[in-house]
Amino acid sequence: MDEARANYRITDLAVSERPRERLAKLGPQALSNAELLAILLRVGVSGENAVQVGQRLLQTLGGLSGLHRAPFEEVQAQRGVGAAKAATLKAAIELGRRLQLEDPEERPTVNSPADAAELVRYEMSALEQEHLRVILLNTRNQVLDIAEVYHGSLNASMVRVGEVFVPAVRRNAASVVVVHNHPSGDPSPSPEDVRVTEAMVEAGKLLDIEVLDHLVIGQGRYVSMKERGLGFK
Repeated sequence: MDEARANYRITDLAVSERPRERLAKLGPQALSNAELLAILLRVGVSGENAVQVGQRLLQTLGGLSGLHRAPFEEVQAQRGVGAAKAATLKAAIELGRRLQLEDPEERPTVNSPADAAELVRYEMSALEQEHLRVILLNTRNQVLDIAEVYHGSLNASMVRVGEVFVPAVRRNAASVVVVHNHPSGDPSPSPEDVRVTEAMVEAGKLLDIEVLDHLVIGQGRYVSMKERGLGFK
């Protein structure tokens, strides 16, 4: 028992193999995902050092994208995590996401429905309710932000179309891609989806903010309503 327990501490590793020391010497790009998580976790648990806990989190939750998608409560419930570490992990991932959007040279560019879907599909395909988000783009089709404007059933009588454009007006966006998910996993647009799209396209014309597309995200699939000619004239 004592021999097994002696293997779980980071301090038992050679100094040159410890994540923080490796980061300081080689830079963060030299570390594995598990090692980077270990720095955020700081300590392990009985039988596992922090790197091993990081490896387990990645395996259990489905990699970094799975860790990003997982609800806070699920991350918190993992052995060796708890509320404080879960908050640290979630905050670090969100900072990374925001940094990508903040740096003009690093901002992703949306040139196709696939580009837009790639930004959100992993997370949105796992949501248990319908969420409507707006990808805000500048004149070069670079992503300024991804704003959530609504969650619940996507119903034209409940979604105030003007609210969809509030983030775009605030960020002076030139165009938007609207995205919502179908928790059923089937991305086939409904008649209500078409009606909402028609209303948003017309509102965008009045505001001089072009609605480039409306994507419906399902389980592992998506549908571009513009490609199908639904809601766009």
